[in-house]
Amino acid sequence: MGKVQSEGMRKGMTIGEFATVTHLSVRTLRRYHEAGLLEPETVDPFTGYRYYSTNQVPPAQVIHRLRELDVPLAEVKAILATDDPARRTDLIAGHLRRLEETLDRTRGAVTALRRLLRPDDHDLSVELRAVPRLTVAAVRADVELARAGAWYDGAMAELDAAYPVGERTGPPGGQYANELFTDGAGAVTVYRPVRRPRPAGRIGVVDLPAAEFAVAVHSGPHDDIDVTYGRLGAWVVAHALVVDGPIRETYLVGPRDTDVPADWRTEIGWPVFRLTPD
Repeated sequence: MGKVQSEGMRKGMTIGEFATVTHLSVRTLRRYHEAGLLEPETVDPFTGYRYYSTNQVPPAQVIHRLRELDVPLAEVKAILATDDPARRTDLIAGHLRRLEETLDRTRGAVTALRRLLRPDDHDLSVELRAVPRLTVAAVRADVELARAGAWYDGAMAELDAAYPVGERTGPPGGQYANELFTDGAGAVTVYRPVRRPRPAGRIGVVDLPAAEFAVAVHSGPHDDIDVTYGRLGAWVVAHALVVDGPIRETYLVGPRDTDVPADWRTEIGWPVFRLTPD
């Protein structure tokens, strides 16, 4: 009789029923309870059975999704505890940004490894090219390698705003000091060839000296551009050419031309000169 009365007085769903509607296992629900993330609405004092209300279905599913994204337990608790929608959004957005950064790094590593593991992809077309002196509109600064991408975007946006399409005479480029790669920080020059270069704000007029380059084209996104750098460097060494001066990149097709990374084409110019016998 006592058991019948207890079942008749229960409110909400059993843990098994709740597990079915939320697609969360009983074990997971018990773990959420023990961690203080999702406590049952009631616990029968005689049987110890857990009962959940229908109002707890959305929070249970939110917790599940957050944990799938590896949100730490402390952050999950903070998200659930706040009644401020803006605060909740900020907490989730912060974790999503960190996830996106991790995904970007993972994607880059996977792309590079796939190229490195393809034995038939080691041939690289390299051209020796004499490049004449060029006067350009440019933004220059000493930049940390970790911040180079964001700095480039800002500098390029400033150049784009100052020089509409009709004033441009060629694709944009960048010149990168060796120290950027060897020491993690160095001089970077982002530039555009234009009809009439003029100083404005951070933009200056820069003369790029004439030089001879070993040139190779990197196709696709920049996730694995270091692989092309490595193969170009190996070509330089194999052909008895010596590096002399900063590397130049020319963005034949880039993010400002298309939002399809597979279509990007980046020309890498490694400054060289051929050794002559004594």
